[in-house]
Amino acid sequence: MAPPPVRRLAPRIWRPARWIAGAAGAVVALFLLTAWIGSTIPRNSEWREPDRGIEIMVESNGVHTALVLPMVTAERDWGEVFAMADIAEPDRPYTHVSVSWGERQVFLETPTWWDLKPSTVLRIAGVGGEGLLHVAWYVRPAPGEDIRPLRLTRAEYRRLVAAIDRALPRGEWTAHPGYGDYDAFYEAPGSYTVRNTCNQWTSDTLAAAGVKTGWWTPFAGGVMKWVPEAK
Repeated sequence: MAPPPVRRLAPRIWRPARWIAGAAGAVVALFLLTAWIGSTIPRNSEWREPDRGIEIMVESNGVHTALVLPMVTAERDWGEVFAMADIAEPDRPYTHVSVSWGERQVFLETPTWWDLKPSTVLRIAGVGGEGLLHVAWYVRPAPGEDIRPLRLTRAEYRRLVAAIDRALPRGEWTAHPGYGDYDAFYEAPGSYTVRNTCNQWTSDTLAAAGVKTGWWTPFAGGVMKWVPEAK
């Protein structure tokens, strides 16, 4: 029997392809809508920034967020938690430490976003990945659009410290080189999924301190919209 003409075969191929593309587009649109709604619903809705207290910062590179903390306060000396020997240049006069949590393979294998593989994205969307802690040291970071100051009471800061402690490595610490001479990665508990992203970790940590933030914030913008820019 002769094969069907191409013009008859084409509709059989393109109709399922269009259906699959349409379904995938609908899933993505639903995810984006849900993320927008989830990030707009506040936790700790009665919270107000105090006039006095400890100033932290929330930073973003547009995709990933982190908490920038004073290196030493009465509540915590981060130099006693994260070993300066784990970074390539430990002798600079660091004043702050940036702490964030994310997906292990993305952190270790994507020094730039151009290095992110589609297979990695699909794996995370499907089954998730292992958690990893990123710690960077800063010298007098200046407030700006992408690094915004946020003041906490001392009690709120203690709760923030306790929440970060829960994300620290268990048992023996395993360090990995960072992106530069001022940062390092550490094996950490937790599983990264589309519901539990790096940005969700940031907002969950802020919420644990009592700070007003969104319920579900898979994207950086969902975190940063709760932190006003410095005046």
